[in-house]
Amino acid sequence: MNRTAILAAAAASVGTLAIAPAQQRWDWSGGRPGGVDYRLAGPGARLLFPELRGSARGRAFVMRNFDRDRNGLITPPEADEANRVFARLAGPRRDRFDWDARDAGFRQPRWDRRAMRDYRFRQTPRGATMTMQEDVLFATDSAVLRADAVDRLRPLAGYLAGNPGVRVAIDGYTDSRGTDAHNQSLSERRAESVRAALIGLGVTRARFVVAGHGEADPVAPNSTADGMRRNRRVEVTLLGQRADAFAMPE
Repeated sequence: MNRTAILAAAAASVGTLAIAPAQQRWDWSGGRPGGVDYRLAGPGARLLFPELRGSARGRAFVMRNFDRDRNGLITPPEADEANRVFARLAGPRRDRFDWDARDAGFRQPRWDRRAMRDYRFRQTPRGATMTMQEDVLFATDSAVLRADAVDRLRPLAGYLAGNPGVRVAIDGYTDSRGTDAHNQSLSERRAESVRAALIGLGVTRARFVVAGHGEADPVAPNSTADGMRRNRRVEVTLLGQRADAFAMPE
């Protein structure tokens, strides 16, 4: 073998070594049965290859690797990068890509399943929703979280840290006592306090949709003390997620 051939072979070998670690850095661990079903949103979502948009593994691959600012939205540049990487890894037959073969060496992020189950999520049109009553989070007529309320939110923050593609809605409600303006303001401030606590636990601000509803949408009559207590609440919804994913045995 002449000198030119030797140098060419060495260069090809170096190139192969350089590509291999880059391919190994991708997180393939999301989208398995029973796990989080990632939702694609943002202006870049429609630009993704059908193989990425149309499968749970593909959506998880996009959200776990290319949602750079962790806000749950895919931009056109992020979609373009996801398409280019997937095309390189899958080759000419993207429709035959073997997702399961990529699982070796990767572990599903861990979160406290028992604690998440204890939140008692229920299925709603928006996703998996849980309710936290006023007396768990706040003193009466206050939007300041109780001292132990942040600890009650830690399992939720841990789940969100391990599932960066999940967006969250936080909705505050009051009973019918007080003026409409007072109740609206209180419900907004309480929802914002929950968001601030989760941000303090490491969740990105842009992942939240926060709203206050005052005394609207009561879940019980305001004619009894127990009914008013149930209406003073904050609801947290994991948008697009299935509540039964949190009812599974460990």
